[in-house]
Amino acid sequence: MDERAADSSAEPDNTDEEHSAKLRRRGIYLLPNLFTTGALFAGFYSIVQAMNGNFELAAVAIFVAMILDGLDGRVARLTNTQSAFGAEYDSLSDMVSFGVAPALVMYSFALKGMGKLGWVAAFVYCAGAALRLARFNTLHGVQDKRWFQGLPSPAAATLVAALVWVMVDNHVTGQDIRWLAWALTLFAGVSMVTNLRFYSGKDINLKRSVPFMVIVLIALSISLVAIDPPIMLLLLLIAYGLSGYFLWAKRRLRRRPEFSSTQK
Repeated sequence: MDERAADSSAEPDNTDEEHSAKLRRRGIYLLPNLFTTGALFAGFYSIVQAMNGNFELAAVAIFVAMILDGLDGRVARLTNTQSAFGAEYDSLSDMVSFGVAPALVMYSFALKGMGKLGWVAAFVYCAGAALRLARFNTLHGVQDKRWFQGLPSPAAATLVAALVWVMVDNHVTGQDIRWLAWALTLFAGVSMVTNLRFYSGKDINLKRSVPFMVIVLIALSISLVAIDPPIMLLLLLIAYGLSGYFLWAKRRLRRRPEFSSTQK
């Protein structure tokens, strides 16, 4: 055997160690991960408040988590601070804030007295959120950015939280609407793992000029939400949750005449 080959095989390969050392020295970007940490804290705070029976605060905290989660990615892109660490950290934060927290809040508020049916519905939601996030991570680079495949987990989480918020705000107990809560929790969980398309809004260019009426419509929308935030947010989230099914039905109806004509 050649002596040089023997010497090279005896020496350890330090390439991986040097790469790891560079990553440790580089550190992580503070600004986007600060928003992610805030979203994670909001999700944890929601769980704590639900355990203490403060369901309104628990529901509002999930909405705060949604806002912070929407900001971290945009801040990372604007400041060019995207990283693999940030993407993984964001997914773990989302699982707590939009998977575990809404399931526990709804279970504590309305599903606890339903026995197995209650915790099974909460688990279906939690598992749906985990599967939704895993699928999103694997398809992130290949799917059409204009559409989400399945109901996005922040929308599902705020849909569940909005129902709790509305009921608490109107002094309705969880036991009074336990079957509605059960159905909505299952709906949100199953919708996350469907192949239905939901509009993402990522193709909207905020730097582009828009007609004056667009600003008027935005102002009117804000005014409508301000009338009764919990109810209006719940109605908007229900409409968004049903939009994927509406688009699916619309596509099926368009294909049916074509199929019938080919059979003749």
